[in-house]
Amino acid sequence: MQVTVEVPDDLAAALNLRERDPAGAALEAMALEAFRERKLTGYQLRTLLGIPSRFDFWEFLKERQIETYTFEDPEHDLAALKTVLPSA
Repeated sequence: MQVTVEVPDDLAAALNLRERDPAGAALEAMALEAFRERKLTGYQLRTLLGIPSRFDFWEFLKERQIETYTFEDPEHDLAALKTVLPSA
């Protein structure tokens, strides 16, 4: 799928789009937002952005200050444990 976006020159300068690959920056922003909304898994995000390893992926998230463990995650973990260990 190909998407075209027009950004006014003054805003492109403010967004540093002349110094970066604009298509790559847009793809990264859309993919990160989908990851935050849990529409993409970590593996899907890595694949989409061409991040070679899990270690590089964690570094990528750290650089962008993206937390991957939320307040809801302990509840999900507990529910998963209860399916494996009924007495938990």
